[in-house]
Amino acid sequence: MYYIWTDESDSTGKFYANFYGGILIKSEHYEEVFSRLSTVIEEVGLKDEEIKWQKVNDYTEERYERIMDCLFDILSERKAKIRIFFRHRQFEAYSLNNEQRRHEYQILYYQFIKNDFGLTYSNPTGKVIRVRLLIDDMPLKGPDRDSFLKAIYHLNELRTFQKANIHINDGDVAEVNSKKHLPLQVMDVVLGSMCYRLNDKHKERGIDGKRAKRNIAKEKLYIHIRKRIWNLYPGFNIGMTTPIGNKKDLWELPYLHWNFVPKYFTKKEGFTKRHKTETAPYNLHE
Repeated sequence: MYYIWTDESDSTGKFYANFYGGILIKSEHYEEVFSRLSTVIEEVGLKDEEIKWQKVNDYTEERYERIMDCLFDILSERKAKIRIFFRHRQFEAYSLNNEQRRHEYQILYYQFIKNDFGLTYSNPTGKVIRVRLLIDDMPLKGPDRDSFLKAIYHLNELRTFQKANIHINDGDVAEVNSKKHLPLQVMDVVLGSMCYRLNDKHKERGIDGKRAKRNIAKEKLYIHIRKRIWNLYPGFNIGMTTPIGNKKDLWELPYLHWNFVPKYFTKKEGFTKRHKTETAPYNLHE
């Protein structure tokens, strides 16, 4: 079985929006990963605290570095996988209707689950593999929630999922609270650090023109996380879709980013850091 914990962050941001993050752990590594994360969190004196990006400050920053070291050691050993998904606001989907805009969360989340972990490339044995999907606090209720879950379960009907023998059974999608799930907590720190840096939050200053101590601590932790990513992929560019050699890398690689660009889009002035102007629609598949 594959356990996948997912969460989402800023739906809007200065430059980047719609951040989604996920961490996958195979059942065979489940106990070990939990044990190692629990041990280091206890060692740094945060056993009774929820690990979250928003809790990083000058008091906790070095402790969080140790937790991230444990996480990235696990990733480097291929005992877990992390995927980060986001959208650059300069690329605005072309000709979306109001209904599509209203369901932006569901549409993007579906693409994240369907594609980002490379599930359809994960099972050369042909044996049945179940996916248990654990989502932190879905902002959906009633019919919207039902339609989203129906779309996720519909993945079972796709030829690629059937051929790979990947199944999400009824009841295998659940809403969870991150306070009770360590994988969600450590993934939140990575996801938060990427949202923080891509939206230039490290440049924020108070009315006195100085950066807050918390902001400086967050930048230090982001830099530490980036160094650990660079140990896996030297020169990794956090704002780009991670280059891959072949489709199987979507499954094999322990850490990937996906900068989602709509098939048809307009490029909007003001949302790029270089402020380039372009308004003509593009088809990325041309």
